[in-house]
Amino acid sequence: MSTQTKPNHIGRKISRIRELKDMKQEALAQAMGTNQQAVSIIENSETIDEEKLIEVAKALGVSVEAIKNFSEEAVLNIIGNTYHDNGIVNAGTNYNCTFNPLDKLMESVEEIKSLYERLLQAEKDKIEYLEKLVKGK
Repeated sequence: MSTQTKPNHIGRKISRIRELKDMKQEALAQAMGTNQQAVSIIENSETIDEEKLIEVAKALGVSVEAIKNFSEEAVLNIIGNTYHDNGIVNAGTNYNCTFNPLDKLMESVEEIKSLYERLLQAEKDKIEYLEKLVKGK
């Protein structure tokens, strides 16, 4: 049994990042101004020259360091630590409602009604006051 570490296969990392971004080889090729076969060759290469790596990183919208340091285990760790059975993906924040939104809406409607009634009463009082002033003259 060998204890050697896996080689740093840059092409495989590029392929996984592309797949995680839900991008096809054709789309990456178009973003790089090349063809799908060239992208396939890049993804099958264990090493890539720095210029080409910069070009790929730019087309993928990630940094060169992100490609070099990409780790499948880290991605799985992040997914495992943020996924919950209730179908909500979060990072430790509870987004479940603790109140009924319809109840809050009805409270708002009642408050608006109350404010409207107060405004209406204030206008009636103004009219009554003005009528008294007009009659007094």
